[in-house]
Amino acid sequence: EYIDSYYFNQVEHIRFNSTVGKYVGYTEHGLKNAEAWNKGSELAQELGELERYCKYNAAIDYSAVL
Repeated sequence: EYIDSYYFNQVEHIRFNSTVGKYVGYTEHGLKNAEAWNKGSELAQELGELERYCKYNAAIDYSAVL
């Protein structure tokens, strides 16, 4: 699971969660940004990071834990 959270003043405003597959807002400002980011290129960028980093390293990390 890949999670990318954005905080300001120790309050989480917005989060990308790979399980959900989109940005989720937790404040009024975060909700507006999540809606805009889910329609823009930011979502494609996060999905690219999921493919580039997480899926590539998942097998390596899993074998190291075992």
